[in-house]
Formats: sequence, C-alpha cells, structure tokens
Amino acid sequence: MATFTARKKILKDKGVSPDTFEESVAQALFDLEATSAELKGDLRDLYIRSAKEVDISGGRKAVIIHVPFRLRKGFQKIQERLVRELEKKFSGKHVVIVAHRKIMKPPKSGYSLARPRSRSLTAV
Repeated sequence: MATFTARKKILKDKGVSPDTFEESVAQALFDLEATSAELKGDLRDLYIRSAKEVDISGGRKAVIIHVPFRLRKGFQKIQERLVRELEKKFSGKHVVIVAHRKIMKPPKSGYSLARPRSRSLTAV
C-alpha cells in the first residue's frame, strides 16, 4: 500500500515504469511529506519525473532528481530544507534538483503559433 501512495510522487511518460532507484526517491519524498510538518504543505503538489545516481570525483555518488519545469519554482522555494533531508536519507550522497525542459519542434506553417523561445533547442 505504501508504494502505491509513493507512486503519486513520480510521474513518468506513458508506457514507462519507474526503476527501483526512482521508486526509492519517490518513497523518500512521500515519507518527508508524511513526517515533516514544515515540508508537508509545500510537498503536497510536487512530484518528480525521474531520478538517477551518478559517480562523481573522489569515489562519491550524487543523486540527480529531474522535476518538471513548471514545478521548478515550488522546488526552489523548499530546496535548501529538502536537499538537506534527502542527503540524510541517502546516507550523505549529494542531491541535485534539475528542471526537465522539453524541446518543441519548430512550427511547420509560416504564421502558426510560434513556440516560446524557452522551448527552442538553443535556449534549452
């Protein structure tokens, strides 16, 4: 039952299921929302797109959490407290939160709705 509720914290593309590491990050976010009174209200509407673990220099590891671009401001608001709590949960690994930006194709017709500059290849 706990994994079902933690699955609300990760939203993947259709047909793609999260791997075990992504589910552990989603579970950690769900646990923080349930236990931490100061983060509860802020974490209620936030979710992640993906997470992965990478090796960095010195033989250490870092956790990279991809969040939707539209939720970036919400994560920035609580980033300091959230990163501190997640680093405790993942035994001292560095935690980095990155916004996931989507590149849109250029419009085919001449004067159709232009794509925003922030979604072009050069801006992303």
